Amino acid sequence: MNYRGILAIYKFEMGRTLRTVGQSIASPVISTVLYFIVFGSAIGSRMQAIDGVPYGAFIVPGLVMLTVLGQSVSNASFGIYFPRFTGTIYEILSAPLSFIEIVLGYVGAAATKSVIIGTIVLATAGFFVPLHITHPLWMVFFLVMTCITFSMLGFIIGIWADGFEKLQLIPLLVITPLTFLGGSFYSINMLPPFWHQVSLANPVVYLVSGFRWSFFEKGDVSLETSVIMLLTFNALALAIIGWIFKTGYRLRK
Repeated sequence: MNYRGILAIYKFEMGRTLRTVGQSIASPVISTVLYFIVFGSAIGSRMQAIDGVPYGAFIVPGLVMLTVLGQSVSNASFGIYFPRFTGTIYEILSAPLSFIEIVLGYVGAAATKSVIIGTIVLATAGFFVPLHITHPLWMVFFLVMTCITFSMLGFIIGIWADGFEKLQLIPLLVITPLTFLGGSFYSINMLPPFWHQVSLANPVVYLVSGFRWSFFEKGDVSLETSVIMLLTFNALALAIIGWIFKTGYRLRK
């Protein structure tokens, strides 16, 4: 394992975040504050508790997931797309690095950024509502694994995209709608039977449900189902990345 090569990629990507602190960190925090003003205060004060949980606290796991999903995809996709755009990807491919080591560098950095931002959003939420995390280890597991999985998805998007417009296509038209419809601000058990079954086809439901369970021991699906689905998504993303490097898809002209 070429740890020096992995660290070089990791440090470069993390350094880019430090150069854009306002965009990388301040923006998600401001968005969280706005969500709490609108949903937590204006709307939440007029809503009943969901499964015995005050609405303001209920939406916290959904807000964290909403933030880290978008950040994971955007950080990883831009991180690998920019070397392709400038042509420096060939230097990376010619270096004594395996595809696993390259992925560890880029995905590791993107996931680290997302975990940091998710933690900051969670801390910000604590100023608005009292929070109690019943299972902190499960909370960390879902947060870290979700960031890793969607960073790998962003890595795939960054390789697939052949223009800056496509970098935003999947996050805006797919990830964001799935997150809003994945129970981030409501429980899918509140939906009519037909739409409840439709919602179960949304992969984000399992991520939000498992993460929310770690807070309140209440979720839309069982903890076991959430864990299995999360690990399945992770394995699928890793398999696709392995195929990309094996075939050279969009890496070699």
